[in-house]
Formats: sequence, structure tokens, C-alpha cells
Amino acid sequence: MTYRIVRPLLVLLFVLAVSSSLVAEEKTKLKGLLITGGCCHDYPNQIKIITQGLSQRVNIEWDVALAGSGKDIKVPVYENHDWIKPYDIVVHNECYGSVTDVAFVEGIVKAHTENKIPAIFIHCSMHSYRNAKTDKWRELIGQRSTSHEGKHPLDVVTIQSDHPIMKGFPQNWKVDRGELYKIEKTWDTATPLAKAYGVDTKKDHVCIWTNEYEGTKTFSTTLGHYNETMNNDAWLSMMSRGVLWTLGALNEDGTPKAGYEGTGKKEINLEAPNPDKDKKPTPAKK
Repeated sequence: MTYRIVRPLLVLLFVLAVSSSLVAEEKTKLKGLLITGGCCHDYPNQIKIITQGLSQRVNIEWDVALAGSGKDIKVPVYENHDWIKPYDIVVHNECYGSVTDVAFVEGIVKAHTENKIPAIFIHCSMHSYRNAKTDKWRELIGQRSTSHEGKHPLDVVTIQSDHPIMKGFPQNWKVDRGELYKIEKTWDTATPLAKAYGVDTKKDHVCIWTNEYEGTKTFSTTLGHYNETMNNDAWLSMMSRGVLWTLGALNEDGTPKAGYEGTGKKEINLEAPNPDKDKKPTPAKK
């Protein structure tokens, strides 16, 4: 075969390889929805910590639904039956424990399970909808908690150091100020990854875990009451690996699969304007 023939073939193969790479990278750009609001926490700043911190570690862009500060608010985005369809993943960081509408709560769960959209649950999301007479929300999470201990330092101990989500997470992580949630029930579908000792209850409580419910993967942590707990590389990197795990995009060594890498870690300035706070949920196509 002459050089005159080989050269165009090599150029064509190179162009195809580059095009395939660009298409692959475009496909792995994730779309996430952060649902947040309620009582007792600094949700405006936690929006910045979560969206910026995770985007630095995962190839993801965000919409945000920030609802009011009352405990009995039904987040409006859930009222649209197809609210979840524009997204690859939903992060729940809401605190609405006084909502009692069973159909409303079970509708949120059904959106996840019917569409197989993974969920991330943070801190007070575990206590959300605790007064509704249904366990569907907690079955999706994998554990039940309806109360917490007092404010104490926490010693977080890794249970499964070989799990990809826990790769790089300290074997013992000191949280200077924390609010440990009391775990009342663990479903068989849940896999505990870390625990902390409760000085009030005098026993350990799981604080990081995975779950799979009706074919939908979820990742949860009760750690995250104070901003300094969340605005920390150990917490943000662990959460990012949890996101990737639910999407099947996490390598066994805890690194993102190709195309899922974020923009790169850097300090999050809570005093600076937050470009993500006004990114409203994408309307679902009918």
C-alpha cells in the first residue's frame, strides 16, 4: 500500500477517533437537580458548597429548587409528575419533617423508582416526611431516623474501607461540631459504610451508607449539619464518589470513569456570589 493511500486513511482514522472522544465526553456531562430548603440549616450557602464542590469533582451541571423555611412545605417542583425526567441524579438536602401527605411523599419515591433516577440524601433529608404515615421515603433511603442527638464532636469510623466510595476517606475522621442522627431501623438492602458513636445514646449509629430500592441506587449521609463539615475535601470527595457510584461511573479505586471527571478542586468562597443559586429546575417535556 503506497504512502499516498495510507496517509488519507490515517487522517480519517484520527478524525474519527477525535470525534468519538468528543461525543463520549459530551454524553458524560451529567445534569443534576439539588432540592433544598426547610428549617434549621444554612441552605443558601449549602447550595454553593454542594453544587460547586461536586462539580469540581464530577462532570455535572446543576439546577436548584430552593423552597421555603417552614417544616410543612411541599416543594412545588414535586407537583409536576415528570419533574425528575430531565435529570441524571437528584440530591435531596431538604428538611420538611411536618409534611404528612402520603400520596405526595410516595409520589417523590415513585418518580425515582419508575425512572430509575438515583438519589443522594443529606442530613435532614432523613428526617423529612417523618410524620407521613408511610415508610416509602425511608425504604428508598435504606434507614429510618426520626431524631438526633445533641451537638457534639464526632469520631467517624470507616466500616468498609475497600468500598470504592470510601477510597481516600479517612479511617477515622474527626468532626469538631456535629449532630448525629439516631438510626432506628436499617433495611436489608442498605450497606453501611461508616459509623459514629453517640454519646447521648451510648451506641454507634451508621452515618454513611448505600442502598438499592426497586432497582434504584441511593447514597446517604447524616453528616452535614454545619457548613464546615460539608465545605471540606473529605466530605465533598466522599459525596462525589457516592454520586458516581449511584450512576455506575466510579472505578474500583475510587476514581471517576473516563469523561466523568470534574473541573478540579479549589477553595469554595462562601462570601462570593453563587452562580448556581438561581438555576431553576428544567421544565419536564410532556
